[in-house]
Parts: sequence; structure tokens; C-alpha cells
Amino acid sequence: ADYLDNGNNKMAIQQADKLLKKHKDLHCAKVLKAIGLQRTGKQDEAYALAQEVAALEPTDDNSLQALTILYREMHRPELVTKLYEAAVKKVPNSEEYHSHLFMAYARVGEYKKMQQAGMALYKIVPKNPYYFWSVMSLIMQSISAQDENLSKTMFLPLAERMVEKMVKEDKIEAEAEVELYYMILERLEKYKEALDVVRGKLGEKLTSELQSRENKCMAMYKKLHRWPECNALARRLLLKNSDDWQFYITYFDSVFQLIDESWTPPAEEEHSLEGEVHCSIEQAVNFIEERITEESKSSRPLRGPYLAKLELIRRLRHRGCNDEYKLGDPEELMFQYFKKFGDKPCCFTDLKVFVDLLPPSQYTKFIRQLLDVIPLAAAAAENELALPGDIKALQQHLCVVQLSRLLGIYHAMEKKQKLAVVRELMLRYRHGLEFGKSCLKTELQFSDYYCLLAVHLLLDLWLEGEEAAVWQCLTLLEEGLSHSPSNAQFKLLLIRIYCRLGAFEPVSELYSSLDAKHIQHDTIGYLLTRYAGSLGHYAAASQSCNFALRFFHSNQKDTSEYIIQAYKYGAFEKIPEFIAFRNRLNSSLHFAQVRTERMLLDLLLEANISTSLEESIKSMSLSPEEDDIPWKDLRDNRDLTVLFSWDPKDRDISEEHRKLSLEEETLWLRIRSLTLRLVSGLPTLGHTIQPKNSEKTAENGVSSKIDTIRALLQQLEAAVDSGKKFLEQKVQYPVLGPPPTRMAGFFSNGSCQCQTSLFYLVSDIYELDTNGLEDSAEIQERIGNSFKSLVERLTDLFNKCKGDLIEVRDGTLKTHPNLLENLVFFVETISIALWVSSYCDSVLRPFKSNLQKKKKKKKESSVAMPPVFTHFLDYVTELQTLTSNVIDHIKGLEIILTALKLEELSLKDTLLLQEEKKFTKTVQGKVQSSYHHSVQEIGELLKKRLDTIKKLKI
Repeated sequence: ADYLDNGNNKMAIQQADKLLKKHKDLHCAKVLKAIGLQRTGKQDEAYALAQEVAALEPTDDNSLQALTILYREMHRPELVTKLYEAAVKKVPNSEEYHSHLFMAYARVGEYKKMQQAGMALYKIVPKNPYYFWSVMSLIMQSISAQDENLSKTMFLPLAERMVEKMVKEDKIEAEAEVELYYMILERLEKYKEALDVVRGKLGEKLTSELQSRENKCMAMYKKLHRWPECNALARRLLLKNSDDWQFYITYFDSVFQLIDESWTPPAEEEHSLEGEVHCSIEQAVNFIEERITEESKSSRPLRGPYLAKLELIRRLRHRGCNDEYKLGDPEELMFQYFKKFGDKPCCFTDLKVFVDLLPPSQYTKFIRQLLDVIPLAAAAAENELALPGDIKALQQHLCVVQLSRLLGIYHAMEKKQKLAVVRELMLRYRHGLEFGKSCLKTELQFSDYYCLLAVHLLLDLWLEGEEAAVWQCLTLLEEGLSHSPSNAQFKLLLIRIYCRLGAFEPVSELYSSLDAKHIQHDTIGYLLTRYAGSLGHYAAASQSCNFALRFFHSNQKDTSEYIIQAYKYGAFEKIPEFIAFRNRLNSSLHFAQVRTERMLLDLLLEANISTSLEESIKSMSLSPEEDDIPWKDLRDNRDLTVLFSWDPKDRDISEEHRKLSLEEETLWLRIRSLTLRLVSGLPTLGHTIQPKNSEKTAENGVSSKIDTIRALLQQLEAAVDSGKKFLEQKVQYPVLGPPPTRMAGFFSNGSCQCQTSLFYLVSDIYELDTNGLEDSAEIQERIGNSFKSLVERLTDLFNKCKGDLIEVRDGTLKTHPNLLENLVFFVETISIALWVSSYCDSVLRPFKSNLQKKKKKKKESSVAMPPVFTHFLDYVTELQTLTSNVIDHIKGLEIILTALKLEELSLKDTLLLQEEKKFTKTVQGKVQSSYHHSVQEIGELLKKRLDTIKKLKI
């Protein structure tokens, strides 16, 4: 066992063998040997050995624990349940084995058996937790039941009765048990009963979370529409803590609900269960004013009361009544708020919510008013900037700059003004670095936002057609990153811009330095996986897919462990959350995309190069009939707002953009998934054809295989049509919004037509195969024509890859990432063409050898060769010539890229300072090297494909 722990598996196997020589029947040694075998990649031997021991139904703890570890490593948790089922039969009173059995069921989600195991445990050892394990398993059955009616009429009422029994016998001990009771009542929509539980004696156990009882009461009052109670409770909690924002919202919601219902308090008794109720606007206004007066006496400044006043104004305006309540002018209130909290980074996000209370005509005046109160040091000379003297003043100034961007003041400027603002922001950024000299490497610089805002302005200019601006963006961001090496915003923005320019190489390093954890592989992984493969960085693409897939696959295993911990510690309300989390990841759009692209990529790099297409497809256990993508439940878990943006609402990413992006991603995924399934169908058409009058064709399954392929082809046609319709909308996402898919390029460069006609060709060749060469002149001609038009289409596609990848225009660089993407599509399309060709080859070869046999028999010199052979030979020769031409073209590109002397670019832009020039050089070098790398990888792959063409000469 020590050897196993230290990772020395070979020694562990040797030691186990020694032991087994002495004691043939030592179970535990066998299992430990199996673990060693499993870890050295001998899965089959390990499994056989383990089953040998399992068949004996061991009951010693060591063997059981060791087998559990082994099965977990094999990803076969269902075998653990069998193990403990047998152990429990033999040792029926073991608490330990029963609880292991319960946890084994939990790992595989067998809720019914969990319920039974829980009760069996409780009978052996009457401990409360075991009883409630059983109750929770009933709730899990209700959650997972497809039929909602069943869960409301059977599972939940049963769970409720089980808990009521414990309540009646006064056996409720722990907080978790009360939580569970509340959860059942809430799911049964028995809100009144749930409220009674929380407010009653049982509710006193709810102590672990702050305000746990109050929050639960509030939730029930809302469900029951008991607005007087909502209001009184919120009021009471705000008197305790006037900074708790959620209760302001409830307070306002309930006041206006009561006003709309014309509710009046009863004359004699209490207003409500929770005490006094406010049911008029006057009371609300006074209440907020009192909170502000109270706040002025508080030892630390509280933001809540001031923001609540703005919130009340907004709601009153919304109802069309504001002026008579004299709450003040929003502009003045925001100004006062800025004076009080302007030096806190949260000031901007607080005010952002309320800027729509300002009339647009007042924007400039408002900003000027704010600038006037910031203590900036007097400027030394006329044309110099007034700079902040300390961090507080810097924060205040930054807040104003962010508000200016949000109010669209910068957007409205001319190019010249914008450039002046960029200069100013960068000066302020560099000046602000002085305040952060003592910052650690992991801390952000105080003035980082200046640099980000300058980059946003330059991005505006770039989109308006100013080519040089994008290089300046990269320059400033790289400079920013050098001072603030852990600023995620700099890295994310660099990733997006490098990808837009078609340079993937610098991105890998940036992304790994972000150190994305756990769920982030799903939420921001798209930044990486969208571009790696499509820009020709095949190795990096494989790696980035692996990162993501490793996370998705381990999620399955990890979630089971979390659920088990939740049972152990009685955190029952977390269990449905873990299940929902697991489902959310399993139906993740990104997971489906990465799975599909990963398999296509593996085929592209290996099929018919290092292994045959058939073997590659087998190792992925792919089959054309199976579709494992949950189309109906696809979840878009991408975080599209991960990049900061200070844009006004009309320029920012909207709900509509999200919907369109999801639609586009799903359409593209459908096309890719169908392409993959069609390719996986090629080896199934292998050579097992009977003569055409035999009746066996339907039985041996091949004819149904071609039907599958034809059906998939129709689905692909439909998906392509939907894709084209979608693109007709000409959707434009914001520059920092979701990146568009590769669909537009796929259609416009002709890859789509090529790939579809290749699959039609498969159908024709199959027909030729079933009909034989005799009377198939028409099919042969059709195939010949297909070959000709394919070569034309592929040549067209190659023509769309021609041109300089990087060109220098008026001293500025311009990159052409679309040419790179086209090249990548060309490689993929030619690979599919070759897989189809090798199918043609497998059909034509036997025909040819038969003909040659006939020739020998008849001893004739001229048995006429059917035309399809010459067609195929010509086709293969032309493919070979075309591929060689592309390889030569790529060599040319490599030479041009190497010769491109970027240093000599006259960086005549006088705006660039000396230190910026150094970063510009780095940035341009990175882009050049990345393009060089892409072209090299594409070239290498094409050379391997060229070798496979040479083998196709029949």
C-alpha cells in the first residue's frame, strides 16, 4: 500500500505477487495488485482480478475499501453498490456497511434505494440523521420525477408525513431537520404551514445563518401576498440595519402594493403580525428622511439611506408623481452623494443605476460640477494637467471619467479630441503609478482604469476605420500589464484583440496566467476554444479542449462527492443545488461544442495519418446513429459581460444580442455535429456487399447504414439553410460582446458546398458498388462530373486563401485573419475529400482486380476499362497537384513572414513615447511570430495529407 501511495505502482505489483505466492487467497493483496495494474494502464487485467475477489463477496474492511478505490478510479461507481449489497446481506447489523451502501447509492443517484437504505440504517441504529437521510431521498425522488403530479401527490406528502411523525414525538433535534421540513412544505406550496414552522418553536433552531428566520418569513409572506407583514418586517429590519439594500426593495415593493390595494390599518388591533405598517407615500418619504438623519449620527458612513432616496424618486417618477413630495433634485442628490463617497471605487457602480434620472441636456454640466469639487493640485504651467495629490482624489477623478464614458460624452467627440483624451488618460495613468509603488505583484494599480478607458476610446477609433488605433490598444495594454501583472481585465482585453487580429500564440500564455478555476472553464473557456483551431494552432487547440473536457468530466465525479458530504453534514438544502449544478454543466453549450470540435480536430490530425479513419472513430466510440447533444436543454453558460464596459445602454450588449448569439452558436454546432457524424459513417459502409438480387442486403445492416448517411445529409442541408437564413440578418455584436462563429466564413469561402457535395459523392459511389460496373454508365458519368466540379470548387477555395497575411500600409500593419481561417477550412475540406477518396478506393480496387482476372482468363489484351477508373485517377492526380500547390504557397507565406522586418516600420506616429515604442515592437513581434507559427502548423499537416494522397493510386 505504501508503494501505491508514493506512485510506485510497479513495485506495488511485485510486492503483491510475493505475498500471493505465500498466501494464495489473500483478497486484499489481489485488489492492491489490481490497483497497481489499473494505474499502469492494464485496465483489463485489473478488472479481471477485481471481479475474482468481488465474486467471493468479501466482508473484510480492507478488501472492501481497496475495491471501492479501484472502482472509483475505473469510473465504475455502480460496482461499489453491488459490493456493499453483498456485504450487508452477510453482516446485516453493521452500521458501517449500511452507511457505505447508502453513500454508494448516492454516487449513482439511486434515490429509491437510498430511501430504503436510510430506513434500514435507522432500524439498526435509531439516530435522527439516518431517518432524515431517508426523507431527503424522497425529496430527491420528487425532484427527479418526470411527472410533476407524482412528486406532489406521492413523494412529497410521504416525506411530509415522515417529518410530522418526528415532530409529534418531539424528536426533532438539529437545525438541518427544521430546514428539511421547511423545504418540503415550500415545495408542496404549503406556505402558511411553512410560515408557522419558522415562526413557531421549531424556528428557534434556525441560527446558523444571519437573519435566517427573518429571510424565510419574508419569502413566505411574499408567496402569500401578505404585504402588511412584508412591510412591517422590512421596516423593523431597516431600523436595525439601515444599510441592508434587499429590505429597502421589499419595503418599497410592499408600500406600493398596499397603496394599490387601498389597504388601511385596522382601528383596534395590531397592524399586522410583525407590527406597524407603512401604507402611504408620505410615510415612506418620512421613513427614508429619518434613516438619512440617523445615518449622519452613525460612526461610519452608510450608503444605503442615500441610495434608497434615489430609488424612491425613481419609483415615484415611474408612477408619474414626484414633485409634490419634495424629495429633492436627483442631480443635486447625486452630486452630494459623490461628495460623500466619491473616493470609494463603488461610487461609480452605485450611481450608474440612477443616471437615467438625469436629463441628457444636463450631462456636461453635471460632469463639470463633479470635476470642480475634486482637490487636484494646481497645474504648474498653462498647458499642463492638474493632477491628484493623493489616492482619494485619484479615485474621485476616476469616478468622473467613468461617468463621462457612461453618459456618452466621449462617444460624441471628434477623432482629434478622442486622441487628446487618450493622451490625457495615459498621462494620468502613469502619474497614478506613483501611488502604487508599494503594491504587491498580485495587487492592482490604483490607476489601472485610466489605461483601460484609454483603450476603449482607441477601440472606438479602430471600429471607425483607424487602423493604427488597434496597435496602440495592444501597446497600452501590454504596458499596463507590465505594471499590474495580475490585472485580469488587461489580459481578457488582450486576448480578445489578439484573436480579432488572428494571432493566437500570445493568447495561450495570457489565458493560463488568468489561472481560470473550475466553473470558469465553462463561463470564459469560449475565449480560447473559439479561436485556437480556427487560426491554425492545432496543438494549442487540442490542449485548450482538453482543459475544458477534463473539467466537465471530473464534474460528474466531484458532484457525487459534494452530495455525499452534504448528507454527512446535514446540509440538505444544498443537495438539490448540487444536482442542478451538475445538470447545468452536462447540458452546457460549451461542453457540447468542445466535445464536437475536439473529435473533429483529432480526426483532422490523425485519421489516415497515424491511425486509420476506422480506428480513430472506434477509439472515440463514435457512430453516425447516435447524437449525444441535449439540443432541447442546451444552456448558454458563457459569461458575456466578463469584460468591463462603460458604454451607455444603447451601445452595450443587450438581451437581444445574447439570444442571437445562442441561436448562431447552436446552428453552427448542429452543422459541425452533423459533419462529424457523417464522417463517422464512412467506415460503416465498408465492403460487405452481397450481389444485388440476394435478400441478405437488408439483414446485414449495410443498406440501413447508407440510409442513415442519406438522412444525416438531409439534416445537414436543412441546418445549412437555417444558417444562411440567420446570416441574412447581418447581426453585429458589440466589439466586446460575444465573438461571432465561423459560420459566415464557412459559407462564403465555399467549404460548405465542397463538404456537402463530398457526402453526396459517397452516396453515388455506394450505388455504383451495389449495382456493379456492368450497366452503370450513367452513375459513372455522374461520379466523373462530381470529381470535376469538386476539383474546381477546391481550387476556388484555395484562391480565397491567397494574399498577404500581414501587409504594411502607410507605415501601419494590417492583418488578414480571414485568409488564415480560409486556409484552415481548406485543410479540413481536403481531409474530408481524402477520407471520401479512400472509400472510393476501397470500392474500386476489388472491381479492378476482378477485371484483371477476367483479362487473364480470356487472354484478351483489351478488356475495356470502365470510365470511372480514369475519372478517379485523374481526380486523385489533380488533388495531389492542388495540395502541392497549396504547400508551395504556404512556403511562400513563411518566407514573406520571416522577411517582414517590422522594426523598420516607420513608427512616425509622434504620439508614441519612447517607452511605448518598446511595447509596440513587442506586440508586432508577437503577431508576426503567431502568424508564422500558424502557417507552419498548417503546412506540416498538409504535407502529411499529401503523403496519404500518394497511396491512393489504384
